[in-house]
Amino acid sequence: MNELSKYIDHTLLKPEATKDDILALCDEARKHQFATVCIPPYWVTTVVRALEGSGVGVTTVIGFPNGVNTTAVKVYETEKALEEGATEVDMVINAGALKSGDGDGVREDIAAVVKASAGRALVKVIIETSRLNDDEKKTATRLAVEAGADYVKTSTGFHTAGATLDDIKLMKEIVGDQAKLKASGGVKNANDAKAFIEAGSDRIGTSSGIAIVTGDDGSGGY
Repeated sequence: MNELSKYIDHTLLKPEATKDDILALCDEARKHQFATVCIPPYWVTTVVRALEGSGVGVTTVIGFPNGVNTTAVKVYETEKALEEGATEVDMVINAGALKSGDGDGVREDIAAVVKASAGRALVKVIIETSRLNDDEKKTATRLAVEAGADYVKTSTGFHTAGATLDDIKLMKEIVGDQAKLKASGGVKNANDAKAFIEAGSDRIGTSSGIAIVTGDDGSGGY
């Protein structure tokens, strides 16, 4: 197994992805022993069955991609995903609430999903760094930690930009050893992945997992 495989959430979140696309993703994840696959909630049951016995986890997304669902909806999504076998959930914060100064509301939103997970699944909180200035990034990261998140994640991959090394370094200053970090969006090759890991990322969310571990992108692997 490539050293990078254990860091990768092998991701396919395109709404037009077919069942065949999802099953191919699972086959790749099983072959390369990625940490998890990351797929929309609709596909959780399919993926759990396809990955049975593989040791690969199942990540799904909550409040995706904009984060403006009510907390009750996010909690329901989480409970349903766990009932169907998801092992990790990546939830999107309400950036509008954050920018409105409602830190308590953002914290409570995250905490409700953490509570719904009740130790059954890891919770990663997507702060969508490209929507925020540096002070807001720090605040969002701090709120996620205070709410009990296992990971703070940079991006959905559905906005104007994905992860940057500067953002990971900034977020690492806030989380310290209290939570882990996931870089997502724009990590395309082994050199990129290595740089993000060295900057503090504990997980990489990417649709380029195969290129990263095989070096087919020309970066020579890791």
